[in-house]
Amino acid sequence: MSVVVAGLGVSGAAAARALAASGESVLVLEARDGERQRALAGELAGQGVQVRFGAIAEPPPGTSLLVTSPGWRPDHPLLTAAARAGVEVIGEVELAWRLRPRGAAPWLALTGTDGKTTVVRMLTAMLTAAGHKALAAGNVGTPIVEAVFGPSEVLAVELSSFQLHWSGSLAPHTAAVLNLAPDHLDWHGSMEEYTRVKGRIFERAGTVVHNADDELAARLAAPYPSAVGFTLDVPRPGQLGVVEDLLVDRAFVASPRDSAEELASLGDVRPFAPHNVANALAAAALARSYGVPPAAVRQGLADFVPDPHRMETVAEVGDVRYVNDSKATNAHAAAASLAAYPSIVWIAGGQLKGADVADLVRRAAPRLRGVVLLGVDRDRIREALARHAANVPVVEVPGQDTGVMDRVVIEAARLAAPGDTVLLAPAGASLDIFPGYGARGEAFAEAVHRLAEGDRGRRG
Repeated sequence: MSVVVAGLGVSGAAAARALAASGESVLVLEARDGERQRALAGELAGQGVQVRFGAIAEPPPGTSLLVTSPGWRPDHPLLTAAARAGVEVIGEVELAWRLRPRGAAPWLALTGTDGKTTVVRMLTAMLTAAGHKALAAGNVGTPIVEAVFGPSEVLAVELSSFQLHWSGSLAPHTAAVLNLAPDHLDWHGSMEEYTRVKGRIFERAGTVVHNADDELAARLAAPYPSAVGFTLDVPRPGQLGVVEDLLVDRAFVASPRDSAEELASLGDVRPFAPHNVANALAAAALARSYGVPPAAVRQGLADFVPDPHRMETVAEVGDVRYVNDSKATNAHAAAASLAAYPSIVWIAGGQLKGADVADLVRRAAPRLRGVVLLGVDRDRIREALARHAANVPVVEVPGQDTGVMDRVVIEAARLAAPGDTVLLAPAGASLDIFPGYGARGEAFAEAVHRLAEGDRGRRG
C-alpha cells in the first residue's frame, strides 16, 4: 500500500518528505515535466520518494491515501476517481494535523477572504514580543507539515478555503474568521459552499474568534455561545474593539462586564486604514487567547513590518500620491482599500474569478475621480462603472504584455489632480498578464518611478 501525493508544488513536496520520514511508501504524481520538477524529483528520490510525470486520471492500484495540493479542484478527474475507489482524499494541512508529534505546538488558526497574511504576521510579532517561540505557517511562511515537527512553541496558521476543503479533523487552540466576501467562486461553485468551507475552522476549536461587523462571519460563529468578537465599534462584554483612539479588550479580562484593558492605540496600526485596524484587533484576539499580555500586543504592532504590495505608498508625483495595493485581488479587498482615500484615480482589472463587482463600484463611486482599466475582465468593471458611476472618466488600456503598466500609469497621471491618490487595487487576480500579484505591484512601482524621473526632468 502507498500514499499518493498529487502535485509537486511547495505543499506537495513538503508532504512527500514528511510521509517518507514517517516510513510511508510515497508516490508523487506531477503533470508538468520541467527542469524544476525534475530537479525536485531527484532530491526526493534520495528520500525514497517516487515521482511519476504526466497526466494520470486515477490513483494507482494499492493506493491507501491521496494527499492533494490545495489548488486542485474537487472535480479533478484524479480526485473524483479516488473518491469512487474509496480512497480517502486529504490536503497537506490535514496531513500535518494527523502527523504532528505528541506535545506538538498548538495552532492559532485563522481564515477569511482578506487580511489573512497581515493578521498572521501581526500575530507572530505579538507572540514573539511576549517571549514565545512562534512561527507563521500554512498558507504563508513554512509549510505546515514541516512546521509541526519544528521547535516552535506555538504556530500562527493561515488557512485558505482550498486548504480547509480538504481538512476534516483540525482542532486548533483558537480559530478566527476575519471576513467573508465572494471569492474563488469558480473553484467552490457557490458562495454558500465557500462560506461552509470557511466555517470548518470553528468546528473543533478551543476558542472561536470572529469579526462581529461581518454578517457572514458572525453567522458562522453564532452556534458557539462563548465566541469572541472583534469590532470597530465600542466593544460589548466578550469583544475587542475601539474606544476613542484606543484598541481595548473586554473578552480576555477578569470581569468582561465591568472592566476593559487597553491594548494599543490607533496610531500603533500601520498602515492606518479601517480594515487594518480590524486586522490588528483580530491578531490581538488570537494573541490574548494564548495569554499574551497587553504590552506585548502593542509591541507586536510596533514590530510588525507590512508586507509589500499592501497599501504601499510608492511615491508622490506632482502632489499626487501613488499607492500599490496589488494584493487586493478580489472585490472585498479592493473595497477596503478604496475606503481609505477620499479622492481616487483607480487602477483596476484582471481575473475576477467569478465575482460580481457592481456593489464595489456603487460604494466607491463618490470617491472616484477617474478609472484606468486593464486585464482580461476589464469589460465587466467598465459595465459596472457605466451603471453606477457614469460621470467618472474611464480609460481602457488593452494588451497582455507586462509593459502595459507603463501605459496604465501614464493614463492615471493624466486623470489625476493635485491631492488625488492613484490607487492600484485591481479587484482581480493577476495571472492574465503577470506571474503573480507581486510582479504586478512591482511593475506598477517601476512605472511610477519612471514617471517621477520624467517629472523631475521636466522641472529641472
